[in-house]
Amino acid sequence: MKLRSVLLFAAIAACCPPAAHPVGPTGPDVGTGDGSGSEPVVVDPVTPPPSVRYDLLERLAFNRKAAEHALPIFWRTDADNDGTLDPAELVGLWGWTGPARADLVSGAGEFTPAFAALYSALVTETAADGVDSPEGRRLAAIRDELAQGRPTLVETDLASSSEEDFMIIHHVNRAATVIERLFARQSGTLELAAAAASADPASRMVFFRNQGPWCEAPRTENNPDCNALASRPKKVSGLYPAALQAQPRFCDLLAKQPNAAELMGHFSVVVDGKTAGTYAAVPFQVAWKDDMEAVATELEAAAAVIKTPSEQPFAAYLQAAAAAFRNGDWERADQAWLDMGNKGSRFYLRIAPDEVYHDPCALKAGFHVSFAFINPGSMAWRAKLEPVKAEMEGVLAKLAGKPYKARDVKFKLPDFVDMIVNAGNSRSAHGATLGQSLPNWGKVAEAGGRTVAMTNVYTDADSSATLLEQTSALFCPATQARVSADPASSLMSTVLHEAAHNLGPAHDYKVKGKTDDEIFGGPLASTLEELKAQTAALYFSEWLAARGVITRAEADAAHVRDVAWAFGHISRGMYAADGTPKNYSQLASIQMGSLVAAKVLVWKPETTAANGRDQGCYDIDLATWAPAVDKLAARVLKVKGAGDKKGADAMVAAFVDAKDAWADQRAIITERWLRAPKASFVYSIHR
Repeated sequence: MKLRSVLLFAAIAACCPPAAHPVGPTGPDVGTGDGSGSEPVVVDPVTPPPSVRYDLLERLAFNRKAAEHALPIFWRTDADNDGTLDPAELVGLWGWTGPARADLVSGAGEFTPAFAALYSALVTETAADGVDSPEGRRLAAIRDELAQGRPTLVETDLASSSEEDFMIIHHVNRAATVIERLFARQSGTLELAAAAASADPASRMVFFRNQGPWCEAPRTENNPDCNALASRPKKVSGLYPAALQAQPRFCDLLAKQPNAAELMGHFSVVVDGKTAGTYAAVPFQVAWKDDMEAVATELEAAAAVIKTPSEQPFAAYLQAAAAAFRNGDWERADQAWLDMGNKGSRFYLRIAPDEVYHDPCALKAGFHVSFAFINPGSMAWRAKLEPVKAEMEGVLAKLAGKPYKARDVKFKLPDFVDMIVNAGNSRSAHGATLGQSLPNWGKVAEAGGRTVAMTNVYTDADSSATLLEQTSALFCPATQARVSADPASSLMSTVLHEAAHNLGPAHDYKVKGKTDDEIFGGPLASTLEELKAQTAALYFSEWLAARGVITRAEADAAHVRDVAWAFGHISRGMYAADGTPKNYSQLASIQMGSLVAAKVLVWKPETTAANGRDQGCYDIDLATWAPAVDKLAARVLKVKGAGDKKGADAMVAAFVDAKDAWADQRAIITERWLRAPKASFVYSIHR
């Protein structure tokens, strides 16, 4: 994909003003028809739109080019299969400024002259910018960054919604706007937003998609030229003093401070202390009072519009969350959030600081919004797993061995949810969270927390086609024949993964009085917890089949999709550009490396892959799956249950850092998987 010349930028800019606040949603509320936050496009109200067919760009190319030019529009589907973009097939997107759909499609349902001009600019071919200058190289890298993402739609149509629901979403959407700003503060990107606002469209899009100027796609994350800003700023977290971050192993330095427990708390910013070389912790609600108050105000407004008796628990959560944004009482908000789920709200909302993976020390909770409708499909999985969850805890306890002891598990099995919007730390540049088990700490977490699985991501036809294309390049024909793009084949693993976060030794489990963060260090502790959950998912799918809870066919389909899932994460590389471990990539490499060693995952160098082109491919020997996964699960659970840091380091050394045949195979997986761009989810909320 190539970005066109400055002349084309000028043509687009003439109709599409640059984003004023590219770090997050800025515009009108839900109900404008697009949620894009646009300024009006000035058009001639007299001249009728030209009578043309918009068929010069196929659908995927149109969506790529729209992203290239930072346009908040999307061709959702070619409903009539005529190869032409029709007005009813165009939706506006949530999150950044640009032309509103109402400016591009008239009230009569026809394209306007503004759209005609925009489309003409998109299809205009001009010479590409040269790359023989720092700016030329930067722009080339930015194009490559965008090319590695495929805009993928998550759509919420509120046409038949009640006024109450509409206003709830209106206020939560406004709160999500502020959450994006809070996460930008945490990420150290808020002060860079002004420079990004005046950048070229492709750079603006990268800044929005990545929530900062730094590139994240596999081919470009380590390219020093790939930055959305010409100044090429280095990544500096907003959670710690910049001078502290310049010191080697600064996270370890914090852990040695006299007030280490306070500094390593999850809900504070670290600042310089009163004397040189000392540090203090400032609670989020104090450090960023104005933004925290703005979120609280919107949540209270959402609560105020709720009149439906059955949604009063949701209103109570909104009020408790609002209070937490003012006073830091996240445990009280967590309890209200748990109650809301137990009492059957139709909404799922998590608005809080939670996951720590964004933090270079893996300590500070990132602000996020995950907002969805509850999908009634949850009940089928609850019926399957509720009777056996205590037995599942016993199984993991036995695998872990001493000193871990089985607990009386009381967690609620996953809700299935249909996403409306992800914001802040939940909005990824590539891919999306498929499940969450939260909170991570505190009394509610100890009691089991709450688990959800997202059911309306990766369910579109484009994602299914891409999956089959990617697996056909790596699997031999016999294994490829077992690949199913049916979301149900991956949903089970998501459910089991999230349930397993509540089973066995988890984040709050202590060995000799020390938590996993203290024993392993934050980044390795996070990798181990995810490795435990995903390995438990591999184990329990076989375990459930053996007990007749699921069928053998369901288990086998899940196994194949789990391998494909792991290939996708392996392709992202083991470490970020700053050296931070990629938790999911490393756990995937440990799992698949173990299966290769056990001859479950078998590389056949002389066999042609299922796509008929690539030489060498993998077959999965499902007959040997159970004993190999049993052995892996025992190893992982014992390491975590005993607080065995040497054992954890040994797994990373063998399957992540070693320069051996498995590393060579990972390079093949990466090259073939990355031929297809990754899903980059965009959200449309309209009435």
